[in-house]
Amino acid sequence: MNSHLPQRMLARSVQLGWRSFLGLVLPLCLVLGLGVSAAEAVAVFQIPTVAAGDSTWIVDEAGIISRINENKISSRFGELATATGNEVRLVTIHHFDYGETIQTFTDKLFERWYPTPVDQANQTLLVLDEVTKTVGIRVGEQSAARLDPDIANSVAQETVLYPLLEGDKYNQSFLAASDRLVAVLSGQEDPGPPAFDDSFDSESTFASAEETAENRGNSTIVLVVLLVLATVIPMATYFWYAGFGN
Repeated sequence: MNSHLPQRMLARSVQLGWRSFLGLVLPLCLVLGLGVSAAEAVAVFQIPTVAAGDSTWIVDEAGIISRINENKISSRFGELATATGNEVRLVTIHHFDYGETIQTFTDKLFERWYPTPVDQANQTLLVLDEVTKTVGIRVGEQSAARLDPDIANSVAQETVLYPLLEGDKYNQSFLAASDRLVAVLSGQEDPGPPAFDDSFDSESTFASAEETAENRGNSTIVLVVLLVLATVIPMATYFWYAGFGN
């Protein structure tokens, strides 16, 4: 009789125990969102390159703008560039990379796309992060003669964000922003931001800092428990089979 057979069976049982447990743990980690955010984060270098003068006006990495509205907005920006030389581009991302803010992301993308002062002069770049619902804007020196910092900030923080606070109305946000940007950069009177519906309860849409911290703490506890079980279960399997073999 082969004396090594019980040891081999024991090793095989422990290995199967590990595999079964990992098959349970990994899906749970995905459901809980542990380790997912880093994979979904977008770095500046991952955004397709668009140069001054290109006919690409929208880069919808988050996939939140309908094709019909993308065509409408692109047509408006194309006509604006032909008539005035001012170019506007909209970018959506799912979430910016760790260590960034939406404005630092916007500034880096602006400088990557338009590396020289000449390239930057007539450019306006608007970037929206889907997860945090924050908006960054960067305006070139010549375009800023019409689109001054106050109006630019109002476009980003009011024209774009108000419809989102009222229910994730991304298409409405970008249509309104494109109308306002085209009007101002064409030398027309600024139509101003849309009226905000004060009756809408924005607290139901966005989690508070305390809720976010609590959820993060709960996820950490669950992860620790899973790691402890990952150690205990294979060991228990080993000793059980060892005792059974004896």
